[in-house]
Amino acid sequence: MRELFDLWHAGDSVGRLVALVLLVMSVSSWVLILWRGWTLVRARRDLQRGLPIFWAAGELPTGREQLQALDREALMLPLVDAALLDSPVGTLAASGRPHAQLTRRLRDALHQVLGGLNRGQVVLATVGSTAPFVGLFGTVWGIYHALLSISSTGNFSLDKVAGPVGEALIMTAAGLAVAIPAVLAYNLFGKWVGACEAELEGFAHDLRELLVTP
Repeated sequence: MRELFDLWHAGDSVGRLVALVLLVMSVSSWVLILWRGWTLVRARRDLQRGLPIFWAAGELPTGREQLQALDREALMLPLVDAALLDSPVGTLAASGRPHAQLTRRLRDALHQVLGGLNRGQVVLATVGSTAPFVGLFGTVWGIYHALLSISSTGNFSLDKVAGPVGEALIMTAAGLAVAIPAVLAYNLFGKWVGACEAELEGFAHDLRELLVTP
């Protein structure tokens, strides 16, 4: 820990800015990893429990009522509400055929639900793709800064160069330490979101078939 404080005090404003950017990236990605991991686990569990209970209900309103206690992430209820509600009278949405109105409402509700499921993915992707380059920039700048300091003393011995260069390489390691968890979480969450998306698309399709079939 003391070495990190010494490195912080020895660095210039650019090096400190790079370290702060990496710190912000790390904190934001870990907050997202913990939050999205928790919400996606709940979402998958709710889908696994809620869909069988819904289809076991005697009628659509009863199925919706039973979903209220199970759909904690509001994944299935918006689709059921879209199937139950009618388009406002006097609007263009209500001027189409009933089947087309139902399809549009289910599609809009599905897009809204999927948008919520994908929250935070852009941040994780951005951190995972840019953090190594931010760390590399910090390393290059640190080496440049170290060489300037050494050149001012006129002593280019190996022991004088190895220390500052080794300290500058810490930025590259820090960039990788920030990026790797973000990339792993992005890939894992993408797989989970894809599984939830497939379930919800099938649920929306089945709801439409249920209501349009005479």
